[in-house]
Amino acid sequence: MTVASVPAVAVMAKVPGAAPVKSRLHPALTAARATELYRCFLLDRLDALAAVPDIAPFVAFTPPEARRQMVALAPPRFGLVAQEGLGLGERLPRLFARLLAAGHPAALAMDSDSPTLPMAYVGEAARALRADEADVVVGPSDDGGYYLIGLRAPRPALFADVPWSTPAVLEVTVARARGLGLRVRLLPGWFDVDTADDLRRLQAEVATAVDGPARTAAFLRALPR
Repeated sequence: MTVASVPAVAVMAKVPGAAPVKSRLHPALTAARATELYRCFLLDRLDALAAVPDIAPFVAFTPPEARRQMVALAPPRFGLVAQEGLGLGERLPRLFARLLAAGHPAALAMDSDSPTLPMAYVGEAARALRADEADVVVGPSDDGGYYLIGLRAPRPALFADVPWSTPAVLEVTVARARGLGLRVRLLPGWFDVDTADDLRRLQAEVATAVDGPARTAAFLRALPR
């Protein structure tokens, strides 16, 4: 089985320390701690994704000039793709076009800040696309966005004029996909960590988990009470 014969799954990532991250957590953590927490999120996500079978894992990183730092962070198996464009409306379609042009039967983009997301959802999304059971797979986030989107073919119209960073992102995307006649598969919902409330939810979840994101859990345990 060649790498290009399996779905590509790309983690959308900011390189910690090379770009501002988690600004809404700065009041609760400080900028430095928010950056370190995001580093934990990212490394835990890459380790978890590396264990998902029958995919080709990638990191879609920004800023492009931080490639060397990303090389130092990513596991060896991961391909690296610099994000191109001025926002998600440009970056996502360009990423999908590049991965699908490489011969992958499907491509998926996922976030890097939902550290407890079950990787079984990612595996199911990749399987459904590869089996031609859906044209679009979307993983809804509790904030109205999505933690994952996957496609079998480039669909730039799905990303044009979307009200990014609002609670309407998922609704607009799904409605547009169905309006284009695409078969949509929705995954179970999950949450990402952007606010102090999200952080408290994560702390409660990690505290009772049998296993989970090891670096993130260790960081949260070390936070001042």
